[in-house]
Amino acid sequence: MNTMKSIYLSAFLLCNSLGIAQTPASDAYASTIESEDLKQLLYVYASDFFQGRETGTLGQKRAVTFLKEFYESQGIQAGAGSEDYFQKMTLNIKGKEIDTENVIAIIEGSEKPEEYLVISSHLDHIGKHKGEINNGADDDGSGTVTLLEIAEAFQKAVADGNGPKRSIIFLHVTGEEKGLLGSEYYANNPLYPLANTIVNLNIDMVGRTDPKRVSDNPNYIYLIGSDRLSTELHEISEEVNKATVNIDLDYMYNAHDDPNRFYFRSDHYNFAKNNIPVIFYFNGTHDDYHKPTDTVEKIEFDLMKTRARLIFATAWELANREERIKLIEE
Repeated sequence: MNTMKSIYLSAFLLCNSLGIAQTPASDAYASTIESEDLKQLLYVYASDFFQGRETGTLGQKRAVTFLKEFYESQGIQAGAGSEDYFQKMTLNIKGKEIDTENVIAIIEGSEKPEEYLVISSHLDHIGKHKGEINNGADDDGSGTVTLLEIAEAFQKAVADGNGPKRSIIFLHVTGEEKGLLGSEYYANNPLYPLANTIVNLNIDMVGRTDPKRVSDNPNYIYLIGSDRLSTELHEISEEVNKATVNIDLDYMYNAHDDPNRFYFRSDHYNFAKNNIPVIFYFNGTHDDYHKPTDTVEKIEFDLMKTRARLIFATAWELANREERIKLIEE
């Protein structure tokens, strides 16, 4: 038996022994997530046209319109109860009333449509400072376009009659840079019941590498929160990774005494506070964090593609398992 066949057989046996729902079909849809597609989307989304996407500004309004038009072009429907994909809100930011919106789209489940998996990223960034635009290619342009590509891959499965058993909500939240405000608003005003929300996979900065990381293996992603509320979620995440892209899952920032407190600093936390299991996908910070130098030219698109495929495969597994994942308390 040649080496490649041995690898495929090993992966097949692993999936079957663990009850993993990865199939040739799921691999085929994951493979539609390509570096070039991510690059094309990000060169638009992290361009000066969006003026740094600060919450409530013209640039942020342009960003939400871009996201809405993407979902319309894919035939992915708006979230129920939204205003044509927009969950509108007025936020009090430093004493000012700011009108803004989350963007919400959904693919309804074929068998368990009233159970929901939320995949999220934040659509905003910090805008202009001292006359310079902070375009946030990594933060969080990378997460935003990764979410778009994952949605497109799932919609291709739907078109082929292989849609997910559970419903998948694609949630782009506003106001993250102002204090996780858009995700807090969604958690307080959910369009779909939180009691029926099985998990949140949150994508915030997945296009770069961490220069402070001890390992010299660049093919990694930091995972935060996967074991906090559901041991089963953590195990599934590990198993799916081994059966698919097999990258280095690094838990350095998942420590309860992590001085950076990243577990509390992105939008998944507003789901975790409501006892919903989460995984936060994160590449770590770098010297361009919150600076005008966080540009598309510095994004590592092949690595970003691999990470996107992992998140898609994990979402596929969670959406198609027979039983919803269990909380630790259960």
